Amino acid sequence: MKKVIHKADSRGFADHGWLQARHSFSFASWNNPERVHFGVLRVLNDDTIGPNMGFGTHPHNNMEIITIPLKGTLKHRDNMRNDWQALLPGEVQVMSAGTGVQHSEINGSVDEHLSLFQIWIIPQKQNVKPRYDQKAFKAEDRNGQLQVLVNSFDDSGEEGLKIHQDARLSRIDLSEGEAFTYHLKSLNHGVYIMLISGEVVIEGEVLKLRDAIGISETDSFNVATKTDTELLFIEVPMINF
Repeated sequence: MKKVIHKADSRGFADHGWLQARHSFSFASWNNPERVHFGVLRVLNDDTIGPNMGFGTHPHNNMEIITIPLKGTLKHRDNMRNDWQALLPGEVQVMSAGTGVQHSEINGSVDEHLSLFQIWIIPQKQNVKPRYDQKAFKAEDRNGQLQVLVNSFDDSGEEGLKIHQDARLSRIDLSEGEAFTYHLKSLNHGVYIMLISGEVVIEGEVLKLRDAIGISETDSFNVATKTDTELLFIEVPMINF
């Protein structure tokens, strides 16, 4: 088993006033050559966006972009005929940028901050037709069990939003003193685990709020909670670039 530990305070940080951004991997002006990607996981940004503020229209291409709002209301607009769609906590958004897409994202509230994770995964197919999708997931469906949010188009038997990569994003909520074993799809995959809230022990490593651990070269690993805990699992092929 191979492990990499990323403590919350070791992440990159950018204060733009309206945007407080924390980067698990090199992004924008924060460049850490030892933290460029985890397999095909390229970006995991933990953003807090001020009321009525956001990202103006900007381009993406050949990237699978996943947004998970944690608090507040995100509004999304793009050049694929999607005009200011709301995305709420409990919902997930995917966008296959493919041959190219232009989009904008703003905080849809005039008085509350917006908190979200934005995740970029390198696709296995280039120059696909751009697409957008979003879906609501019930919180009770992840109590003590994995709730799959996103997976590959090739995983036709699994629920969840689809992307062009052999990846799987899932969440689980565990109670204090609860144990859980995660099983990977293959030995060629690794899992990047972000602790949304709580405190856990994963394979002997104690993790607290917004700490993360990457695990690879194994078929499973164990999680034991010290408090009520929310976890995000990002399982990806461990391809080197």
